[in-house]
Amino acid sequence: MRLVKIILFTILLFFTLTVYPHNPEDFVISEIEQGELTFENEKIAEEYTEAVKRLRIRRLNAMSFGKKFLIFTKSGFEHIIPKGFDHILFILGLFFSCLKFRSLLIQVTAFTIAHSITLILASIGLIEIPSSIVEPLIALSIVWIALENFLLKEPSKWRFLVVFTFGLLHGLGFASVLSYYGLPKDNFISLLLAFNVGVEIGQLSILIVAFVLVDLIFKKIFNIKNIGTPASIILGSIGLFWFIERVFV
Repeated sequence: MRLVKIILFTILLFFTLTVYPHNPEDFVISEIEQGELTFENEKIAEEYTEAVKRLRIRRLNAMSFGKKFLIFTKSGFEHIIPKGFDHILFILGLFFSCLKFRSLLIQVTAFTIAHSITLILASIGLIEIPSSIVEPLIALSIVWIALENFLLKEPSKWRFLVVFTFGLLHGLGFASVLSYYGLPKDNFISLLLAFNVGVEIGQLSILIVAFVLVDLIFKKIFNIKNIGTPASIILGSIGLFWFIERVFV
């Protein structure tokens, strides 16, 4: 029985190594993500990161434009769903502020314009703010929106300016992802647009799902006007927890 297990294991190992070869880079990245690979100092870590980025850009340059555009659109979408939980909560905070399409459209448009501006400026190197500052402020933006929702019956006429300001912060968060990926110079603008398109599709998906759930489910159980307050309290509590965690942990 033991001999049979050894033979089966050997066959499986041979099959894995021959039929499903892994790129050495994948192993190294996996080890880093699992915390198994450490560097002697920050300089070596930075050099490795830059080397991997250059390799990634060379691979992108070898692809067709359509494939590259699809990759960055998918990346932008995934940075909202499922990876951008803080961005999702911010969008939901806007949603629960009024539950009226016109007012929500103005706020989301202001947010989109703002994060597009900082995304572009950060990507071309004109703005650079450490993530240790940006990430806590993004969490604080959720808290602020939730507080406004709780304290005000209707969004103030200056709400779009508040949303625009926070949108600038969220754009810096999006830019950190592109900085990690690396953008080929030949298709810089178009791939930046592709990433932004993916982000917008993700945001619209969140709003559509929220509208459907409220209309089909919660509207039948609760008074629709009473949904925003408890939802905002939950969103604000999560945002406050993230802010404390990102500042002090």
